[in-house]
This record gives sequence, C-alpha cells and structure tokens, in this order.
Amino acid sequence: MERVHDPAVEAMEEARANCSISEERQRHRHGNWANLSTGDSMGGGQVRPGALVNGMVNTAVLVALLSNLAFITYAGFATGLLATWAPNLFDFYVDYMKLFYHHHPNLHRPFLNGIRCAVTFNLGPMTCTLGHRDFTNLVFGWCAITALGKFNYKKGGHLILWDCKSIIEFPPGTTILIPSAAIFHSNIPIADGERRYSFTQYTAGGIFRWIEHRFQLEEAYLATLTKKEQEEEIALGKQRATEGIGLLSTLAELQAMK
Repeated sequence: MERVHDPAVEAMEEARANCSISEERQRHRHGNWANLSTGDSMGGGQVRPGALVNGMVNTAVLVALLSNLAFITYAGFATGLLATWAPNLFDFYVDYMKLFYHHHPNLHRPFLNGIRCAVTFNLGPMTCTLGHRDFTNLVFGWCAITALGKFNYKKGGHLILWDCKSIIEFPPGTTILIPSAAIFHSNIPIADGERRYSFTQYTAGGIFRWIEHRFQLEEAYLATLTKKEQEEEIALGKQRATEGIGLLSTLAELQAMK
C-alpha cells in the first residue's frame, strides 16, 4: 500500500503548496480547506456539458496530479471496485459514458482507466467533511472516496453514514464507494498536527439527464413531446431512482456470479 499511498500524499502536499486558491474559495459547504476539481460536468445553469475550468496555475497542478501513477492506480482500483460489487450499475455507467463521449469527442474523462467524469483532490491539510449530501451527483450512483494522509484512523477520520447509523474506520490508503447523493455523510475530525487528504471520483446526475433527453436541456426535450408524452416522461423521471436501485446486486447474486 505504501508504494501507492505515500507518493499520493507527497503529490497532494506538493499540489497544496503550488496551487492558487483564495481563502474565500477554501470555505465551502463541505468544510474549510483547499480543493481542486477537474473533469466534465453538467448543471448549475450550464446549457450544455463542459469541462470544469481552472486557471493556468491550477491547471498545471492538476496535470501533475492526473499524470501521477498513484492516482492513476487509485482511479483504476475504484473502477474495478464498482465492476466487482455492482456489476449491473457498472454496465449502466459504461453504456452511458460511451454515448456521452461519442457525442462530445471534445470532452475527456480525467483518467482513461476511470469510469467517472470528474474528480476532486481535497488538499486539506485536515480534510474532514461536514455533514452533507452531494446532491448534484447521480442519486443511485456510487462515488469513490480514497482517504490519504498521516493520522490515527482509530481515533479520527472515520466516515459517518448518518442514514445508515454507521461509523466506519477509514484508514489512509483505503477506498470506499457510497451513493453520496443519497446518503448524508461526514467525517470525524482528526487530531491537531495530523494530516488528512482525500481523492473523490464522481459523475454529475445532469450528465445522465442530458443523455436521457437526447443531448439537450429538459425544456427543449419536453417541447418535442406531445402532452401525453410529457406526462409519461415526468412519471418516468420519478421512477428512475427506483429503477437505479434495482441495478444494485445482493451478496447472494454476487456469490452466484463467481
């Protein structure tokens, strides 16, 4: 683990030293620390999907992080986790990502071996999130979170899944997949003098809606439908979350696939 984890920590610390992020931008709903995000997004008033924009300095920092073998390894590992533990959901991602990137050849995933459209590097140095849901992500999608740093994971950094009434030890170098849009989650703080970073991978729910709406905004898509078709589409939208949950596998189903 050290061969991947330690270089990732060094890269995070170097990125934190070299990035250009105002104090105002370091105060956000997840907590108070510096972070950098890159990849493709849809939402927040966008009229079409596009790449997240970073300035010249931060773009150079992100290029270094994205080309770092440690993060390439973590991206591939998270992809493998999804394929192993939620194969039907993984196939759903693959099908939609093929459609999306075929239609938008100018856009590119952060990692070729990653299945998700965007990533965030939480540069800390004491990254412990406040309680939140990542409501812009696909509601039944699984976000990948990798914990990094030098902290006593027995005493801090735990992941709290409030809706599940669960507190989970989250050691440095480990990755967990959670439906971050659906579950209210946070971290237990770490001790003074310790360091904790995290690397998250996710896809905006707006990208899936864009594909479902034939690569146009919802208003434009609904305008192409009859009144009856519009009513059916609205009803279908309410069913999608339930259908998405149906993509998840039980342990018995996974064992039967061996």
